[in-house]
Amino acid sequence: ALDSQYGMYVWPCAVVLAQYLWAHRRSLPGRRVLEIGAGVSLPGVVAARCGAQVILSDSEELPQCLQSCRSSCLMNRLPHVPVLGLTWGRVSPELLSLAPIDVILGSDVFFDPKDFEDILMTIYFLLEKNPQAQFWTTYQVRSADWSIEALLYKWNLKSIHVPLHSFGADKEHLASSSMPGRHTIEMMIISLAQSEGT
Repeated sequence: ALDSQYGMYVWPCAVVLAQYLWAHRRSLPGRRVLEIGAGVSLPGVVAARCGAQVILSDSEELPQCLQSCRSSCLMNRLPHVPVLGLTWGRVSPELLSLAPIDVILGSDVFFDPKDFEDILMTIYFLLEKNPQAQFWTTYQVRSADWSIEALLYKWNLKSIHVPLHSFGADKEHLASSSMPGRHTIEMMIISLAQSEGT
């Protein structure tokens, strides 16, 4: 039982998203990246080490997760990466004052169905402010009924599926980690349904 502190572990989805970032590392220098629900921040740390300008965030209601983000930055010699408390579904001063972003990262944020709409509302808000940005997300298939299609439509968002084999993540072991294991992990890129240039 993991209690409410989901963000205190490296989950299989984080390893897969980190692999995607590594596969696209040449496109990262100078890109402005926000990781939501960052927890131990593996994808954000990889993006920062590859030259992206990264901001890490987790719920302002989970100070242990925010501290975990800070600790990951210090352990990876990234002391200047900002860590923000951003709670999904809440339009806070921190959310309103965010600098422009190019990519939003989220690994295994679609965990609890009661959070799905709050997550997508937050993503929609960020994409409206940054119409060319994309949300790169990995999730573990835990239920056959799991679907965000209706919510994507409601929030004027679209998704494309990214096959794991396209970036070498269709294996049980990645980057010396057995973490992905036999879990069914998927990746998608979410963007505004009607934005120019996509």
